[in-house]
Formats: sequence, structure tokens, C-alpha cells
Amino acid sequence: MKIALMDSGIGLLAAAAAVHRLRPDADLVLSSDPDGMPWGPRTPEDVTARALACVRAAAAHRPDALIVACNTASVHALPALRAELEPALPVIGTVPAIKPAAAGGGPIAIWATPATTGSPYQRRLIRDFADGVEVIEVPCPGLADAVQRADMAAIDAAVAAAAARTPRDIRALVLGCTHYELVAERIRAAVQPPGAPPIAFHESAGAVAAQALRRIGADPFPPDAVAPTGGLTVILSGREAALPEAALAYAEGGLLAPVTPARG
Repeated sequence: MKIALMDSGIGLLAAAAAVHRLRPDADLVLSSDPDGMPWGPRTPEDVTARALACVRAAAAHRPDALIVACNTASVHALPALRAELEPALPVIGTVPAIKPAAAGGGPIAIWATPATTGSPYQRRLIRDFADGVEVIEVPCPGLADAVQRADMAAIDAAVAAAAARTPRDIRALVLGCTHYELVAERIRAAVQPPGAPPIAFHESAGAVAAQALRRIGADPFPPDAVAPTGGLTVILSGREAALPEAALAYAEGGLLAPVTPARG
């Protein structure tokens, strides 16, 4: 079994690690576009072209499913990716977890890139899944780029700025960019005042990993099962390479680093 994931950068690590935890025997193909980052300021047409290049590089390795582990690509390019690859290759998009967050009542906050914040796509999700619930959209300029560079000082500054724009009475926080999931604990520390009621965090990695397995009819390994370890292929802007050094700054990258490079 082989699962491919694509993103503009290392935001795909969260979903890749989730797949690895569920099926450590799965071969993983990680295809990203560091040469073209950031995608947020690009036009929808440019994002679509770059996303197609990423998935074509991944599809050449004949995966059984492909996860679009990028909110920006899911917003702008998912129809084009599915039109090219499905039904031969199932394509699983990443949707901010607004529905489960809203189920607990408001107010809820959605942290996302400036390009996604206020977009028709996100507003439609809010209308469809959070009708009647107070929702605060919080743009986080610079945060995804800082995560990509593993620049901890810049991450903390961007998180602090976004936290200052986030009301203190929220009940739930949706991480609307896959890069943010890599620094979820830093975000939690910034928005969760000591002694205040706990804020529910809603991420996407676990859900998309589980959906990918469902689409190909694969069950997760039992937690206590001893499973063989699959291989890892990393593709950076079309070139096979090692896992980027910045990825090793995060727990998810550390989990994948020991995985043996795949063959063939």
C-alpha cells in the first residue's frame, strides 16, 4: 500500500505522520513545492498549476490514494486535481474542521492564512456547517512561512499576533492551515489563559488520514500490533530528495525521519 501526500511545503508532515501511525507499513510519497512557496499570495490559476505539478510527480510513483494536505490547494485546485486523477487515483482534500467545532457551540475561531481567511470557500463552509454559531476568522500572516523555515522566534511572534486578535471567550479553535498543526502546542499555550475553561482544538490531519484509508478499503493496524515499516519518498519541486532539515524540528518530522527511503 502506498499513500501520496502533497502540499506547498512541510505542512503535509502532520497528515503523513497520522497515516504512518495508522498504517506504519504504508509507503509514503511526500511531494511539495518549496521553490514556489508561499502559495497564499499566488493567483488561483498559479496555485492550480503548481498543485498539478506536485500531484503529477507523486502520481508517477503509483500511489493507491493521494491526500491534498494543503488548505490553499484544496480551496483553489481540488476540482482540477480530481478531474485529472480520479477515478483511477482517489484524491482526498483537506477541509478545515469547522463542522465538528461548531457542533460544540460558539464562539469559535478559525486561524488561517490571509488568502483563506474571508475567502468564498471558507465563508461557504461557515454558512453550511456553523449557521447560527458565532465564528471569528483570524488571519495569521507570516505563520505558515515561519513554520516552513522552522524559525521559532518568528513562529512565536506570528502566534502572539494572531492570539491578540482572538477573543478570550472562544470555546473552540480550528487550525485552518496544515502548517499550523505542527505548532499546535505553541498555539494552545498562547490562546489558553491559565485557569480558564479548556479550548477545544480542531485539526484535520487525523481525519484526512482515516479518510484516505477508507477510500482504499484499508483498516488501521490495531494499536498493539507489530507492523512492518513502509518506505518514504520525498519530492521537492519535482526532485527526489531527503526530508528537509526544517522538518526535523517538529515531532512529526522526527517520527518520519527514521523511515527507510523507498525503492522503486
